[in-house]
Amino acid sequence: MRRVYPLWMRAVSLLLLLQTATSMVMLPNSTSWQKTLDKYLDEDGDWWEAKQRGKRAITDSDAQLILDLHNKLRGQVYPPASNMEYMVWDTELERTAEEWAETCLWEHGPAGLLPQIGQNLGAHWGWYRPPTFHVQAWYDEVKDYSFPYPQECNPYCPLRCSGPVCTHYTQLVWATSSRIGCAINLCYNMNVWGQIWAKAVYLVCNYSPKGNWWGHAPYKHGTPCSACPPSYGGGCKDNLCYKGTVCVCKTDTEENNFIEPEAPRTPQKPRPEPPNLPAPVPTNIERTFCLLVSAQLVTCDTKLRDQCKGTPCNRYECPAGCLDATGKVVGTVYYEMQSSICRAGLHAGVIDNDGGWMDVTRQGRKEFFIKSNKNGVPSLGKYQSANSFTVSRVTVKAITCETTVAQLCPYEKPAKHCPRLYCPRSCSEENPHISRVIGTRIYSDKSSICRAAVHAGVIRNDVGGYIDVITAIYLYYTKHRLNVKTFTV
Repeated sequence: MRRVYPLWMRAVSLLLLLQTATSMVMLPNSTSWQKTLDKYLDEDGDWWEAKQRGKRAITDSDAQLILDLHNKLRGQVYPPASNMEYMVWDTELERTAEEWAETCLWEHGPAGLLPQIGQNLGAHWGWYRPPTFHVQAWYDEVKDYSFPYPQECNPYCPLRCSGPVCTHYTQLVWATSSRIGCAINLCYNMNVWGQIWAKAVYLVCNYSPKGNWWGHAPYKHGTPCSACPPSYGGGCKDNLCYKGTVCVCKTDTEENNFIEPEAPRTPQKPRPEPPNLPAPVPTNIERTFCLLVSAQLVTCDTKLRDQCKGTPCNRYECPAGCLDATGKVVGTVYYEMQSSICRAGLHAGVIDNDGGWMDVTRQGRKEFFIKSNKNGVPSLGKYQSANSFTVSRVTVKAITCETTVAQLCPYEKPAKHCPRLYCPRSCSEENPHISRVIGTRIYSDKSSICRAAVHAGVIRNDVGGYIDVITAIYLYYTKHRLNVKTFTV
């Protein structure tokens, strides 16, 4: 039986329907929205004028939030990753992200840079959202992604994505993408898939090395940190391959191969002889050195002079693909300090386009540098005096728990590079009277190398791993001046 409602009840129902429909049209929260405007508008409020010099496209706090969330999400992937690398912030990637964010184009770019980097984009308008909103949204694509196990990769891994897109997620968790730089820009009247957004907050994140390679899984499945690259020396933090450093200030000693400013070109007046001073009192006045626990990871375009200001210039790890980079190389055999470290290594033939480790030795000033084309890398000539360096291959040697630096790599002048060393596991169980550890952070050359590495936290006792050692003279004063040979791992 059909029910007939009175006219007044039908009028009330229509009123309620209209009220419900109207309540769904929400206006942005002006207070929350102002948070975004305050952080990213220039002081004069005009985004179409040039930014002030030195003004960053992202605040330190937002950059840290983005970086921390990336590492948190990378460390909790499932199935677990055996080679997931800890991600660090890269100011050069931040700069390239800023340049693209300022175009306000809702597409990936620039085209010339995309073959070398990975990129994720996000945009929103209306309600205030923290910068991590988009990072979490990228990761949430995991619900539509099926990880390809090794038995499914024959030889190429399938990409199984049941949703619109999964590549934001795969780039975020790409194991070897260990550097990130992002920028945020406020774009007026931004065209997003045909819709005009009056005030869009545009987030651009660039990654290096690039991920999302066709036919490859984003990471290796296995026990966390069990398949880390050797350059991490067995380090592991929150399920991520982690490379720590041990740094003990710096000096400008020749033995540690530092890059000092250019020598003065004008004659210097002779210095007066110092007065006779009393002998130093018995104190421990140390000359310390800034030493790294493992090879420093650099980009294809990193120049030696830029990299070595205030840090030791010894061993570097170069990424793959530097043959196609644009960093210049000046010289042959002897390279000028403005040269790209990795491309000089390619030019000299000490590494190939797959990347790898190389040793760098400062060689002082050279009067000229020779132009040549070797191994696919052209170098420039220069007929002007400048500081120089040479490159060499890194040798790798397996050692025992008892091996000492005094036995393996005694200190000599001129200083030589020690091999990259591989320590076995369980060295902490060795007899401490035979495998001694003398020192903290800086160790006597009579110490067990591997036990010192465990002591310093460079490698784990239950895993072992690769380490680098740097020999030096450790000076201190007592009643007489003594030289004690030491090393750092």
